Amino acid sequence: MKKLKKLLGFVILLLILFVVYTFISTGFFRSITPKLEGQILQEIQLPGAEDMLVSRVDSFLLISSTNRKVYPPTEEEKGGLYLIDLKRDDFTPIHLSANFTKPFAPHGISMVKTDSTYTVMAINHTIKGHSIEVFELYQQTLTHIKTVQHSSMIQPNDLVLLSPTEFYFTNDHGYTEGIMRLIEEYGGFSFSNVVHYKNDTYTEVATDIAYANGINYDPARKLLFVASPRKFLVKAYSRNEDGSLDFIEDISCGAGPDNLELDEDGAIWSGAHPNLLRFAAYAKGDKETSPSEIIKINYKSKGDYSVERIYVETGEKMSGSSVAAPWGNLVFVGNVMDDGFLVLRR
Repeated sequence: MKKLKKLLGFVILLLILFVVYTFISTGFFRSITPKLEGQILQEIQLPGAEDMLVSRVDSFLLISSTNRKVYPPTEEEKGGLYLIDLKRDDFTPIHLSANFTKPFAPHGISMVKTDSTYTVMAINHTIKGHSIEVFELYQQTLTHIKTVQHSSMIQPNDLVLLSPTEFYFTNDHGYTEGIMRLIEEYGGFSFSNVVHYKNDTYTEVATDIAYANGINYDPARKLLFVASPRKFLVKAYSRNEDGSLDFIEDISCGAGPDNLELDEDGAIWSGAHPNLLRFAAYAKGDKETSPSEIIKINYKSKGDYSVERIYVETGEKMSGSSVAAPWGNLVFVGNVMDDGFLVLRR
């Protein structure tokens, strides 16, 4: 009986420690102090603008939009890819994928230009499974080329193209259901990964990541960056010629970074989640708001970086920030589920 009581007490202690660790490691006790460097210039009505990126060559913004009610989805979502011509000042979204009739819930997106045409890829989540949808974009005409599926796409989140035939993508979970997924999410276990694609070959090139999320590549320095929001980190890797990666270091962010964008100077911008438990409740529809935070990481070399907080708010103006795309003195700030996204002027 004494041994049983000791065992029961030990289990209860472990559970208490697990709960305390979960609350602390997800930012639950963090106080949100609002901050805005500049002003909110405009709110653009477009639902679930979860990812976006800027073409500085042709001056446009590409947006991944999904009209979701809860996350993860329980029914087919109605989403699309949109373009905003940054040479105009009205920021009117143009629906590029209106003629794409397959179920489409775009998540992470990436693009690369060859001559006058862009190759655009979008992570797609449907009730039947995950895929990468491949498009060609010429001026403002988007044409679907093919659907790519593979067993390595466990739960793809984001991707970055190096060329029309080479890319990396993240899986934000190592487990898709059951107790292991629950442990992975709330315990912060590092089961997710990064996969490299080239020449019809999929290769796991980075492992042991807690919720691998946004991903981006700096070709000038041959550096790949991966967001790990569950650990409040951005992970830095050097890229080898064969596509393999060498881990450099973890960049501590103080919030859960989502998608990653690079500005013209190579700084990393991210829409981040200060309180992951609050965001999880908001995504499930249990809370009306979730805090938003925009961070800018100036990464020079190993151990030499700084993190700026550009925008912080409780979620009253915009909840669940997921991306920050800089364009000159403007920053386009997207989110997971709101009905619109913000344009900030610095």
